Amino acid sequence: MLTALLAAPLALALAGFVFTAWKTRAIERQFPNIGERIDVGGFSMNSVFIPAGAAADLPPLVFIHGASGNLRDQMHAFRQKLEGRADLLFLDRPGHGYSDRGGPENAWPDGQADAVARLMDKRGIGKAIIIGHSFGGATAASFALQHPDKTAGLLFLAPATHPWPGGVDWYYDLAKMPVIGWLFTRIVALPAGLSRIESGTRFVFAPNPRPDDYITATAPALVLRPSTFRNNAIDVASLLDYVGRVQPRYHEIHTPTVIITGDTDGVVYEEIHSRGLARDIAGSELVWIRNLGHKPDYVVTDLAIEALEKIAGEDRDLQESARRAEARLAKDHEE
Repeated sequence: MLTALLAAPLALALAGFVFTAWKTRAIERQFPNIGERIDVGGFSMNSVFIPAGAAADLPPLVFIHGASGNLRDQMHAFRQKLEGRADLLFLDRPGHGYSDRGGPENAWPDGQADAVARLMDKRGIGKAIIIGHSFGGATAASFALQHPDKTAGLLFLAPATHPWPGGVDWYYDLAKMPVIGWLFTRIVALPAGLSRIESGTRFVFAPNPRPDDYITATAPALVLRPSTFRNNAIDVASLLDYVGRVQPRYHEIHTPTVIITGDTDGVVYEEIHSRGLARDIAGSELVWIRNLGHKPDYVVTDLAIEALEKIAGEDRDLQESARRAEARLAKDHEE
């Protein structure tokens, strides 16, 4: 009787394991590496570097993606509108996309920031405006603290940078566990995640519409691969403790800074993170937009580019541009 009772769950677990192994290879065939892997000190980071050419009017720009993402996300949002204006560096954070995880220090934003600095050196970028979306905001802030000489400015897009009430979703804590997490990522996470990609990506954009080509263009399925899912879980589950320790140092950041956030962000607490950054970084500008969710990089791309121009020293009225964006979003919402 006991053998019979165990047979069904064991069969399901085996089926999940086999499916995950097969689907991981299928995802990598569907979304192959489009970057270049470069050794940054014992492990390789993956990135796409697009030189500016002779018509550059902006300093180099380094884009740091958020949780569950990869370099395709920010590249799809910004490349077409910025190519030729600046050296552009889109990267996979350590343990994401096609970057190696490296050592245990890369489970924290400061370790990832150091890796980004070494990658910039390898790419010939001395100083850049650092753009961080969501979790990437914590890495961008850490970068400015640890590498001020390499920081020409900061653009935060719906950042996660401050301690918040509560914790994270249960599956992050589960996936980071030593043994149970290994099993979870190789049996359950991928098939369950595939069933949620459509609804999950729409939720991230809400209340704004998600671009129709977003899933095929940005490859969010890459995060469902077992090792990447676990790395992402460790990042997210560790962030609350990290920002609690580092946030008191944000006042040390002295570089042109813009924070763009929406008042209907369903992923991070904009009242805590974005207002907190505006309070902690002297001289920073907060651009607060009604009816904007967690993806200002896609929904108000032109405003983000204006922010880059202002950080670079151009005269731009971001608050007026924000009001125009709000009018457009309100009209879209009515329709």
